[in-house]
Amino acid sequence: MSTAHGIETEVKIRLSDIIAAKRRLDDAHFAISVPRRFESNTLYDTPDLKLRNAQMLLRLRQVGCESIVTWKGPGVPGTHKIRPELETRVGSFETFDQILRALGYEPSFRYEKYRTEFKQVQSAAEGVVTLDETPIGDFFELEGTSEWIDQTAALLGFEPGEYVLASYARLYLDHCAAKGLEPGNMVFSEVR
Repeated sequence: MSTAHGIETEVKIRLSDIIAAKRRLDDAHFAISVPRRFESNTLYDTPDLKLRNAQMLLRLRQVGCESIVTWKGPGVPGTHKIRPELETRVGSFETFDQILRALGYEPSFRYEKYRTEFKQVQSAAEGVVTLDETPIGDFFELEGTSEWIDQTAALLGFEPGEYVLASYARLYLDHCAAKGLEPGNMVFSEVR
């Protein structure tokens, strides 16, 4: 989700207990704004990894009948993950996949998750908390201004030391290294 002027500011927080995490959201007066949905994400790059080497990302996401293409640029160092982001809906996942391949991009990594979005009830603050259920664990993702993220994290009982700035691809590679697994894709049928 891009915020103002195409800049994304976010952090992830690893959750050890999803039931307790949902209770924290209830206690802080957050309500579901987008019900739980399955997402399939495919990252694309050139064979020589031109995008990754430039710290950029090109993603095609499928959520139900909806397909979204996203470009993310290099991040800004700091306590939050801040980077340019542009995204738009596309009419057909399959057709856009063919376009990307015709332009020289190929799938480089796939990852799946179930995502539920929450917003604070009766709050004008711009920010969203998502609950991401992934093959490597559960995470909150807080996206908004840096100030909103810090205030919301504190409200939910988390500290800046618990912020995770790594991408799901990096977290997956770390997971595989820790478990002695050969990396592939972060999809529910493959990860143990």
